[in-house]
Amino acid sequence: MKILLTGASGYVGGRLLKKLEGSGYAVRCVARRPEFLKNSIGPATELVQGDLLDRDSMQKALAGVDVAYYLVHSMGSKGVFEQEERISAANFASAAKDAGIKKIIYLGGISHGNELSAHLKSRQQVGAILRESGVPVIELRASIIIGSGSLSFEMIRALMERLPVMTTPKWVNVMAQPISIEDVIAYLLGSVELPAHESRTFEIGGPDRMSYLDLMKEYGRQRGLRRLIVPVPVLSPGLSSLWLGLVTPLYARVGRKLIESIRHETTVHDSEALRVYSVKPMPIREAIERALKNEDQEFALTRWSDSSLLVARRNWGGARFGSRLIDSRRREVPVDSRKAFAVIESIGGKNGWYHADLLWRLRGTLDVLAGGVGMRRGRRDPRKLRVGDVVDCWRVERYEAGRNLRLSAEMKLPGRAWLDFEVQPDPRGCVVTQTALFDPVGLSGHLYWYLVWPLHQYVFEGMLRGIARRCLDADQGNALDRYDRTASSGQVSGTGGVE
Repeated sequence: MKILLTGASGYVGGRLLKKLEGSGYAVRCVARRPEFLKNSIGPATELVQGDLLDRDSMQKALAGVDVAYYLVHSMGSKGVFEQEERISAANFASAAKDAGIKKIIYLGGISHGNELSAHLKSRQQVGAILRESGVPVIELRASIIIGSGSLSFEMIRALMERLPVMTTPKWVNVMAQPISIEDVIAYLLGSVELPAHESRTFEIGGPDRMSYLDLMKEYGRQRGLRRLIVPVPVLSPGLSSLWLGLVTPLYARVGRKLIESIRHETTVHDSEALRVYSVKPMPIREAIERALKNEDQEFALTRWSDSSLLVARRNWGGARFGSRLIDSRRREVPVDSRKAFAVIESIGGKNGWYHADLLWRLRGTLDVLAGGVGMRRGRRDPRKLRVGDVVDCWRVERYEAGRNLRLSAEMKLPGRAWLDFEVQPDPRGCVVTQTALFDPVGLSGHLYWYLVWPLHQYVFEGMLRGIARRCLDADQGNALDRYDRTASSGQVSGTGGVE
């Protein structure tokens, strides 16, 4: 079975792509800019260029396809997004009918009543346009989607992490039925094999009915955040979107459209999906817990030597990776990578931190006064490390001999911190990447990071220079040792050599 996936570069589509590839389907992705996807697809996945506003390109993309996913929207459009969505849906539906597609799978939003927001109304219209083609359509209508990176989750996170006191408009009390991204993907994947002789619509949601305010409180509970929330009766969607734009990373246009939709209840009225699909949606407590855990896992597996992860998000105060704040820098060192890693592996204890040791000792003293461990613990072995070892106020979290060392901070901090070193071989020696990472908790965590940012620039830049200098000193010392040993045995030859 050949499957066409639109929206593979998006939040839902990107996650669905991996599941489709893992299930053994023949997958074809269509994108306006295929170059953005080429590093995200598997070796067996086909990638074609196409634009939903260009019907001819859709005909080519849909040729020979059995099932097609429609997972796109135009909420970020500068123009009239409803018009763009109607044109895109009409082009896709017409091309799908001509190509003989057996089924279209579409993800929309739960909506009830006639007075809907422009976003929810457009979602309904797109579904209707797809059905009018005559191709059977499986339409899944979802409530709030919760997962690491989802728009709603990021809004909740930003509000709770940055605002110890917040005023909330009436829309935070509107009831919804949030669903985890994992369950949404399971529904989408299950729709491929679902018999569809005619179009069908399913409302999907988790087992909990709750408001945005309830979601915010559950997020705060799991992150250990206490917040004073003051409800106010007047805060229009327009003002709300401007307010969100100041305190969250949401783009103002998308934020406003999202808020206009939040004002409408999005609870499941028809539970047929639970009878037709084998999916058993998880409670919201577990969905938030898994979202946070997935971020930790993705973070733990990330290679900071891949600078492409940071380039697009670099600004004053470092880069961002999910909720993490990052200061990453690299340096070419003209020595063998194993020698460079040996220097890094020897950091801390009596060897010091290769720069600003006085400041490190001062930081340790302040940590002890705050009830922390300070810098007095030293290290087990001055040359070798293993996972679990103590290095002053740090602990070894990850260790790959000759390549990677990650230290987790055990000092008192308003959040979690790591210091990561990677060494990669290079034709001229090696490249050392040093990354400081911080997962701030609440406003105090963010204030801490930005207040000490200038000091971090001095300490971490100097540390990387110190590592490079120590590598060169060690390499020259080894060369002199070799010379001395060879000279004493009378084996050095050439002009001026020892006889």
